Amino acid sequence: MSCSELSRLWNLFVKTKKRVGKILLIISIVILCVVIIAWVSSYIYFKGGNKTNALAFQKRFNAAVAPLNIHEAVLYVENSTGGFSESYGYGGRDIDSPMLLASVTKMFTTLCVLKLRDEKRLSLDDKINLYIDGETLRGLHTYKGFEYSNELTISNLLFQTSGLPDYFGNSELVNNAIFSKDAYITFEQYVEETKKLSAHFAPGSGKAYYSDINFDILGVILEVVAGLPLEAIYKQIIFQPLGMEHTYLPVNKDDFVPHIYNGSEKVERPLFIASCRASGGCVSTARDMMAFNKAFWNGKLFDKIIFEQLSDYKRLQIDMYPIFYGGGYMRISLDGLNTFFLAKGELLGHSGSTGSFMFYYPEKDLYFVGDFSQFENPRIPIKFVITLAMVAK
Repeated sequence: MSCSELSRLWNLFVKTKKRVGKILLIISIVILCVVIIAWVSSYIYFKGGNKTNALAFQKRFNAAVAPLNIHEAVLYVENSTGGFSESYGYGGRDIDSPMLLASVTKMFTTLCVLKLRDEKRLSLDDKINLYIDGETLRGLHTYKGFEYSNELTISNLLFQTSGLPDYFGNSELVNNAIFSKDAYITFEQYVEETKKLSAHFAPGSGKAYYSDINFDILGVILEVVAGLPLEAIYKQIIFQPLGMEHTYLPVNKDDFVPHIYNGSEKVERPLFIASCRASGGCVSTARDMMAFNKAFWNGKLFDKIIFEQLSDYKRLQIDMYPIFYGGGYMRISLDGLNTFFLAKGELLGHSGSTGSFMFYYPEKDLYFVGDFSQFENPRIPIKFVITLAMVAK
């Protein structure tokens, strides 16, 4: 190859190198600009979305507390990171005010069952007669002439698929303790009151019926397995690990139990609440419950792979619409007529008959905790969290 040809090739190489260098520089600048624009857009959207959510939630909360029968209320909303955190109070309440959890307590019971399952100290397939004596169970579940009491499993109780009736609202003993004279009702009495009522279906028949006795029994099973009273089990497995210093299970009349309202009447039932135990007896604060809400759905205290099994949802009885029940918690679908197609996804958590609620909204990564302290209409929190989901950005 001649010198002139070598010189020509070298010049071509130099020119090509410069051209490639310019192209790479331009590409790098373009990529950097795209990254900056994306980051700025995300920042603006996040901040704007936060502001929009805060204003929307405040508006919904103000509307929810406007009726005359709402005397006290609190709402606490956060996302997973805490980057969005807003709280709203009414009637002197805030996120550190004591609140009666009622049936939200069931999720404490659920977590303890899952924890002991992880430790292989029980199985969801265990029949409850391994832990509850035969005399107590005899006659508990009879359906179409056949007794299923000894066929009931922990899973049946946890998923509300036992078919057992609910004494709440159907027992004179329980109604008197709520509406007339405060009284402590023993586990044995709850069982006897349940035996007076008719079962709704055979266990494991593919149906679900919400009944407090399911979780009353789970509470006793926990005590048998752990060899500790339920209040100590909650404290050891949940309250201490999560730093929930203001959450406890009342055990006698000397333990503070917040008042609630039944319409315009302020009601105090410390004895009855102390007897609700695993199905609805805990006292907490919105701040403490936010810590629990996040820990539960992130599987912080148990192996979260179990959610694959827990998410076998069944529709509850018609007066519980639109709630489905999974393994120890409620699910509310947001697709369709429930929200007039204005939201999507699902709400996961629990509500209580006294106006308490705790839900997770995975679609928007939002956690809702609060209380309306109103027994007259237990559907208030369900309707409320649905409206929050509808306006969430």
